[in-house]
Amino acid sequence: MQIPEDLRYTENHEWVRLEADGAVSVGISDYAQDALGDVVYVDLPDVGRVVEAGETIAEVESTKSVNDVYAPVSGVVASVNEPLMDAPELVNTDPFGAAWFVTITPADGENLDALMDAVAYTTFTEE
Repeated sequence: MQIPEDLRYTENHEWVRLEADGAVSVGISDYAQDALGDVVYVDLPDVGRVVEAGETIAEVESTKSVNDVYAPVSGVVASVNEPLMDAPELVNTDPFGAAWFVTITPADGENLDALMDAVAYTTFTEE
């Protein structure tokens, strides 16, 4: 299982990458995609949507189940990965690259310090 050290993670298995412009990219972890099985559908939010941390922002359907993806921070959806809707299998083949779901421009005062680093996430997934 891959757990890149440059990312932050949530208890719901989203990964978060701080981008140079201050936005955060969000996807689901290798652990999550493995648990889901073959992903067959992804539903993404509208650009410009205001989200609260913990709110459902996307949906992932696999051959096993349908699961929600949650906003790791409050803010505004700045962009969505539209190609992912046509190629949902990217979630399984490239969860940390081509399979990002959204970028969010965080609200004032939002930071990633409350999210798990790679070491904490590794421990969390081993429990």
